[in-house]
Amino acid sequence: MNKHAVLITVLFALTTSLVSVSLVFWEFYKLNREQHIDNIFTKYSVITQIFRQHEQKENSFIMLEANLAVYNFRIEKDPKVVKNILKKGEVLKKEGFKRVDEALTFNEKGFYAQKIYAQMQATMIHFKKNIYFHLETQNGSVMIEDEKLEPYRPWNILYSYTTIIAILSISFFLVLQKLKPLLRLRKKIAQFGNGDLKISFKMRGSDEIAMISNELEATREKINTILESRTLFLRNIMHELKTPIAKGTIATQMLESQKQKDRFSSIFGRLESLVTEFAMIEEVTSTHDKRNFKEYRLIDIIDGAMDMAMVERSCVSVDIPANEKIIASYRLYTTAIKNMIDNGIKYSPDKHVKITMIHHELSFESKGERLSHPLHYYIEPFTKENPSKNSFGLGLYLVDSILKSHGQVLAHEYENGVNRFIFA
Repeated sequence: MNKHAVLITVLFALTTSLVSVSLVFWEFYKLNREQHIDNIFTKYSVITQIFRQHEQKENSFIMLEANLAVYNFRIEKDPKVVKNILKKGEVLKKEGFKRVDEALTFNEKGFYAQKIYAQMQATMIHFKKNIYFHLETQNGSVMIEDEKLEPYRPWNILYSYTTIIAILSISFFLVLQKLKPLLRLRKKIAQFGNGDLKISFKMRGSDEIAMISNELEATREKINTILESRTLFLRNIMHELKTPIAKGTIATQMLESQKQKDRFSSIFGRLESLVTEFAMIEEVTSTHDKRNFKEYRLIDIIDGAMDMAMVERSCVSVDIPANEKIIASYRLYTTAIKNMIDNGIKYSPDKHVKITMIHHELSFESKGERLSHPLHYYIEPFTKENPSKNSFGLGLYLVDSILKSHGQVLAHEYENGVNRFIFA
C-alpha cells in the first residue's frame, strides 16, 4: 500500500470531499423542501376560513365552489379519485386544531353567549404532480385541489450540486493526470536502481515533476560517465598489470636456482590471483543488473564452486536438499561459495568444511578458533587475521559484495569449537 500512498491520499481526499458536499446539499435540500412545504401550507388558512363561513352560514355547495375558485381552488367530487389520493398520495404535512365559535342563545333567563367547539384537521397531499388539501370536520370532509400551485422541484439545488461535483471531479482528475508522470518516474528510478543505466528520465514540460525528471537525467548521465571512466581505468590498470606478471612468470622459468624459481612463481601467482580478485570486485560493485539472474539448483552451484576451488571431494561434505533452488548469477554465486570453501579449509585444523542448510539459509561449518574481531572487521578489504599468512584479504569482502548484489548478507556464529558462516 505504501507504494501508492500519494494516489490513495488523493482518492481519499476526493471521496471525502464528494461525500461531504453531498451530505451538505442533502441537508440543504431537506431544509429548503421543508420551508417550501411550510410556505404552501399557509394557504390552508384561506381554505379553512372559506370552509368555516360555508358551515356557519350554511351556504350552498355552489357558493363554496365559487369562493374557492377565486383563489384557484377546485373541489374534487369523485369519491374514487378522493380515495385514490388518500391511499397513494404523499402526505406532506398534517395539522389538526380545535375551533371555538360563540353564538347568542335565548332562554327563559334571557340572551346569553354559548360556546360551540368544533374539531378540524387539514392535510396537504402530493399526488401526480398536484397539491391537494384534505379538510376533515365533524360534519364531513372535502378534498380541494390547488390548480395553480406546483410541487417542490429542487432544480436550483440540483444544478448547484452538479456544478460543484463536476468542478471537484475535474480538479481531482487534473491532479491525477499530473501524478501520472510521477508514477512513471518512480518506475524508471526503480529500473535504474536495478541496473538499467541506459534508461532515460528526460521529460517534456516546465512543471516541478518535469524539472525533477530532467535533473535526474543530468545526474544519470554524470553517474554513467563516472562509472564508464572508473571501469575503463580499472580495466586498463589490470590489463597493464597482467602483462608484466606474464613476462615475470616466463622469466622465472629461466632461473637456474629452483629455490628462487619457486619463490618468484609464488609471488607472480599471488599477483595474478590478486588481479583476478580485483576484476571480480570491479564487476560486482560496478553493476547491480539482475536481468541475467536465473534459477539454479543450489547443489549444482556448490559442485561448480568445488571444481573452481580444486579441492578434494573428501574435504567438503554437502548436506543440501536436491530440490533446493536459488535465483542468482551462476558465476558470482559460485565464486562466493568457492571463497568460503577456501577459507574453511585454510583455517580449520582438520582441513574440512561442512555445507548444510539451516532454516533455508546456506551454512558453512568448519572447526577452528573463535574469530578475534567481529565479522564486519573481516569483510573490509585487505583485512587479514594473521599478516604473515595469506589469509582473508579480499576473500570475505568479495563474498559480502556478491551476497549484497543478491539481496543477502553474510553472518557468523561460533558454537562448540565450530565457526559457522551463513548466507542469510
